[in-house]
Amino acid sequence: MWSYRNRFQRDVNRWREKGWVTADGAAAIAADLEANPGGLRLATVLGTLAAVLIGFAVMSFVAANWQEMPKSVRLGAIFTTLWAAYIGAAVLFQRGLDGLGHAAALAGTAIFGAGIMLISQMYHMDGNAPDAVLVWSAGALVAGLALWSPPSLAFSIVLASIWGGMETAQREEVFWQFLPVWGVISAAFYWLKWPPGLHLSAIALTVFIISLGAILGTGHNFHLVLLIGLALSALCIAGEKLQPALHGLWPKALGYALAIAFAGFFALQFGENPTLNQFILQSICALALALAAIGWGLNTNNRLALWVGYIAFSIEVLAIYQKTVGSLMGTSLFFLVAGLIVAGLSFMALKLAQRGSKEVVS
Repeated sequence: MWSYRNRFQRDVNRWREKGWVTADGAAAIAADLEANPGGLRLATVLGTLAAVLIGFAVMSFVAANWQEMPKSVRLGAIFTTLWAAYIGAAVLFQRGLDGLGHAAALAGTAIFGAGIMLISQMYHMDGNAPDAVLVWSAGALVAGLALWSPPSLAFSIVLASIWGGMETAQREEVFWQFLPVWGVISAAFYWLKWPPGLHLSAIALTVFIISLGAILGTGHNFHLVLLIGLALSALCIAGEKLQPALHGLWPKALGYALAIAFAGFFALQFGENPTLNQFILQSICALALALAAIGWGLNTNNRLALWVGYIAFSIEVLAIYQKTVGSLMGTSLFFLVAGLIVAGLSFMALKLAQRGSKEVVS
């Protein structure tokens, strides 16, 4: 950080000499650098690590001395450390030390979860284990909203996903109750306007939808996953035209919808046992969809769709090669076909780039 500041300061001085930056602008830039020292970021990282270590230390200490401690002391230790963490987080937020405040809030959430388990053990509470995870997730959600701490909300969606997975494994059927819980946490992310949290929610929902193919009916319903992915993709593309006010939503949602569609394709091709003709048709469609995703991403500057297309294309080509080499086609023929496809992709990208350059010039 020190070398960056010095190099940047030299650049600002050079820009001021050339007349690109005014003296007042240079002074404002220097003041901003002073107001955002790199040491604070380091302190935030170290504070987060310290919170994790302290949380483990508290849990380990209490667990090691649990049997020897009276019940009143046990409860007092749990609630004292819990409230100390949350009050400490509130104080740190008030002082503008948000990074350390988030670390303290996470420590409090970890202690809350440990408290649930230890109290259940102390009073010999036998129940449904996923319920404890749900309560822990709810506690993280409340802490995240009360303290305005996105990392605590992130912990909440992770715990909710674990809860949904545990319930699904126990029931061996789709656990639809996960969706309202997911909706509440996602709404909290939207309320806090924290994009990484919305991505976490999108990932959780994507996994849930993909899992439907292995859970619904006989467990061979990945054609439904494919149809859902394609329908959501079409909805996102139409939404960009019909509801441009939500321009920040549609491109990101499209990337996850494409991921769902590709997962359905891959499962049908390599998880099931299609006939040769079915496999060829599915492979062509999957590659075409990957190329379409890449083209759309390049044309609309949708980086998520672009990367999903690139990754899907690469996985598809490698998987086809592994399954078909020596049977459906020879190794040389396979690489020839794949090379021609990639060459076509390169040509398409070149044309799009040239068209973009002409538009900029005109």
